[in-house]
Amino acid sequence: MLCLGLLVVVTGVRAEEMSFSRYGLNSGDMVSITIFGEEDMKVETRLSDAGTISYPFLGEIRVKGMTVGQLQNFLTQKLKGDYFVDPKVSASITEYRKFFVSGEVKDPGGFSFEPGLTLEKAVALAGGFTQRASRKDIIVNREEKGKLTERTMKLDESVLPGDIINVKESFF
Repeated sequence: MLCLGLLVVVTGVRAEEMSFSRYGLNSGDMVSITIFGEEDMKVETRLSDAGTISYPFLGEIRVKGMTVGQLQNFLTQKLKGDYFVDPKVSASITEYRKFFVSGEVKDPGGFSFEPGLTLEKAVALAGGFTQRASRKDIIVNREEKGKLTERTMKLDESVLPGDIINVKESFF
């Protein structure tokens, strides 16, 4: 614990900025929430199209954009006092939203995301490139800060949940 404290002081990083996951929850993600010692409070739910979940005592709450750690802190603060003395909330992602591959691949469609996925692995999940496929002209549409962005990506770059990948046709 002392080493962590020194790391924070030496690097100038505040403790609350040292998050293990920066992944923001979004529509289609499946989350599991438990409170230690309260089996009746376990919930496994998929975020709605509005980025909300329904939780006992709290009703429908918007969690879109929150990290898992932020969700845990939010639920702890909302449940503490009125409903529980000192709730120990645990949240995890049990299933990420799908990503999609279209264009010059053998088996286009939606696929389950797994951490560490690269563009090359995503194309492999879609059956690989067709003979006409361009290996350099691959467009990825991604939601960033609430806006849809489009960019060309290389095969070794990371794919994120919700990405829409379009493999273009090569003319040579």
